[in-house]
Amino acid sequence: NTEFWPQDIYSLTGALILVALLVIPLVATVVISAGERGQAGGFVPRFTFSAYGELVDPLYIPVIVTTFALAVGGTLCAFLFAYPLAYLLATRGGSRRTLGLILVVIPFWTSFLIRTYAWLTILAPSGLLNGLLGALGLPPVQLLNGPGAVLIGIVYNYLPLMVFPLYVSLERLDRRLTEASKDLGAGRLATFRQVTLPLTVPGILSG
Repeated sequence: NTEFWPQDIYSLTGALILVALLVIPLVATVVISAGERGQAGGFVPRFTFSAYGELVDPLYIPVIVTTFALAVGGTLCAFLFAYPLAYLLATRGGSRRTLGLILVVIPFWTSFLIRTYAWLTILAPSGLLNGLLGALGLPPVQLLNGPGAVLIGIVYNYLPLMVFPLYVSLERLDRRLTEASKDLGAGRLATFRQVTLPLTVPGILSG
């Protein structure tokens, strides 16, 4: 039956892209992690779990804890910033919705490295942030080279990746459900908590 042939081609193309960009690199990472480093550097193919045994080394444990804390904290902060923004664009954007989406995606038009260096300029001891605080008569803050700066960088660089899945979920939300909730006496907060938020969980998980 050739009726579904184009759809099969699209599915196969998507599967090949997924294998090439996700599965193969992941398998390569696992294989390399089970090998050893050569005396002159590089990868020596050998089956060993010595690299995983070093994870319990007291030297690395604080690094691992800090990494997971920053990952979880960055995700939560990105969600807290992204959800109101996505909600505003999806429900109140109107004619300015396209402009808002363009402003969200504009950072992706520049290099990740350039965006990071921009924050180095802002957060430096003599940077824009401390200059503004000094002009307001406030004491300077030391954020650079600390967890706070890393958290800011994570949220800023990955915020669009949280906004777009949330925007799609909110934009596709059946407005009749929220209207029915309000008609049945639920306030805005109750409608959001009982209708909007549960229906946008797929977007939250994707983000």
